[in-house]
Amino acid sequence: MEKQLERLKPFTSKEVEQYNENGFVLIKNGCSHDLIDAFNSHIHSIRSASEMPDWAAVKDENRFKVRVFNPHLHDGFALQMMKLPVVSGALAQLMGDEAVGVQSMYFYKEPGAKGQAAHQDYFYIRNHPNTMVAGYIAMEDIDEENGCLWVIPGSHKLGLLKHVAVKNKNEHEAGTDETEGVDLSREIPVKMKKGDILFFHNLLIHSSTRNRSENRWRKSYVCHYIRHDSEIERDDLKKKISLS
Repeated sequence: MEKQLERLKPFTSKEVEQYNENGFVLIKNGCSHDLIDAFNSHIHSIRSASEMPDWAAVKDENRFKVRVFNPHLHDGFALQMMKLPVVSGALAQLMGDEAVGVQSMYFYKEPGAKGQAAHQDYFYIRNHPNTMVAGYIAMEDIDEENGCLWVIPGSHKLGLLKHVAVKNKNEHEAGTDETEGVDLSREIPVKMKKGDILFFHNLLIHSSTRNRSENRWRKSYVCHYIRHDSEIERDDLKKKISLS
């Protein structure tokens, strides 16, 4: 019973305060290595199949480069990973009410892959009232070498900032946007171990750098959630997934 309560209410009141103050909070060992390994293998089997399903299909050279977008809408395993009890419990604590899932992405980030410039998720996914939280599961150890996330603590309190075209295309993916006029010297790295789960506010300024390792990937499964009574503007993300 005690273990079950830990899953349904993983945060202490101090950790919830930390989220409100800093815009992010981490659950260590939130997902077992066995489950992580099984999901990694499952996604690999989908992308390595001689005929990929339409929803996961990419050019052959991009099989293990391009993210798998919204697998939860097509794949039962991906759906269950979105609905992990520890995740739904954590979200209920952070939002003060029931959460629903709206988006999922499985990222590969192979050695040499570029990162994403500093940005706010709300810029891409407007929701009203604004309640969106990202749940980021580390599918392996993640640090500065293989391109971890960098965040500016407390930046979610700044509101939505102006975004402009990416400037440093050697470091960051082209075709995305970055916040303008932000003091990036305040960014700190978020190092994660395999199975850790990071939750962060959709207005938190965050970025990632190029994967500078020689043979380490930076796989992650990232889902976005809103409070059940919020609405997404984008037509492709309007479907709400119950976490019960």
